[in-house]
Amino acid sequence: MALPSPLPDPLVELIAQRFRVIGEPMRIKVLDRLREGPANVSELREALGASQQNVSKHLGVLHQAGIVSRTKQGTAVRYAIADDSVFALCEQVCGGLRAQLAEFQQLLDVA
Repeated sequence: MALPSPLPDPLVELIAQRFRVIGEPMRIKVLDRLREGPANVSELREALGASQQNVSKHLGVLHQAGIVSRTKQGTAVRYAIADDSVFALCEQVCGGLRAQLAEFQQLLDVA
């Protein structure tokens, strides 16, 4: 489905909000770890070397945005990717970075 042009202001704000949510390095790390499968806060804390409070804060933001889901298992809560379209965006960004790095490398090779 094609986006309208120009984008309506409410849609611009929603898009910007989504970028703000995923534009934080620790949240990208959390999402990257969750690509391996669901995990609880302790598992994420250990994998990322971050405090429980920090991981929980970022999971809360990702959950509120609908990017991760949470399921209670006994006394623990397991988090999983709820919207894997975020990875398509990451792939697009990485592809752009690869192209940019290749251009920089060509410039260095010439110099």
